[in-house]
Amino acid sequence: MAIGEYYLDRTARAVNQLEGNLIRIMFGWTMAMSFACGLRLAFAATPIHGAAEYAALGSLYALVVAAPIASAFLALRWFRDGGAMPQPEIRLARIGRWRAVPREEARGMRYFGTNGIMFSLLIGMLLNIPVRSGEFLLAIPAAGSGTPDWYPPLFRLMLADVVIFSSLYAIAFVAALRHVPLFPRLLVAIWGVDLAMQLGIAQVMSQMPDLPRGVAAGLGAVLDGNIKKVLISAALWAPYLLLSRRVNLTYRSRAPLD
Repeated sequence: MAIGEYYLDRTARAVNQLEGNLIRIMFGWTMAMSFACGLRLAFAATPIHGAAEYAALGSLYALVVAAPIASAFLALRWFRDGGAMPQPEIRLARIGRWRAVPREEARGMRYFGTNGIMFSLLIGMLLNIPVRSGEFLLAIPAAGSGTPDWYPPLFRLMLADVVIFSSLYAIAFVAALRHVPLFPRLLVAIWGVDLAMQLGIAQVMSQMPDLPRGVAAGLGAVLDGNIKKVLISAALWAPYLLLSRRVNLTYRSRAPLD
């Protein structure tokens, strides 16, 4: 077997295993992230007073655990028949010369599916969720009452960031796995919103007059890292989403004019 065929076969098996073990992955995520959030609460920067305050703060950290799981379950329901969803009326990806392929015919063609290089994109989106969540837990300490004025807006903004984008990347992952036609433009839209979110957080926090220089520098490093990751992802994957024969066949039901 040629190296290319071997790679395609291996990634096809990996995709099947990934889809077949989604519930186990979600369970593992819930256990691991619940433990990590518990540690974050146990080592709060300022004392947490009373059960009510602890429960209120714990409910916020519960969003970090639950948001991608709930989003993935919803996406699995929304995209149950993702491959049968209609193609968008307006084509945004116009580079290249393509011919339309009936959906059933496309399914039987060699380049249909999420194996090959497409599998790397799937894994990248999936790994983005624990990476983003882990960075939040490491960068933003838990705190009870008595925090400085700049802390509550910083915590809320960064919590919103991790909840929103762990959810969106979970939805994009399911959309890719289920061959939803809108997946390529969904991922591009998420990249754009992600960049806007990082710039928005920087703008809001820069207006805080009492923000310590060390905190500002640390926040800047986190936001800068997020922006760079999005830009690198877009630079690597946008050409693939536009030109890949596999992407065009799987998500746009078209093949190149040979």
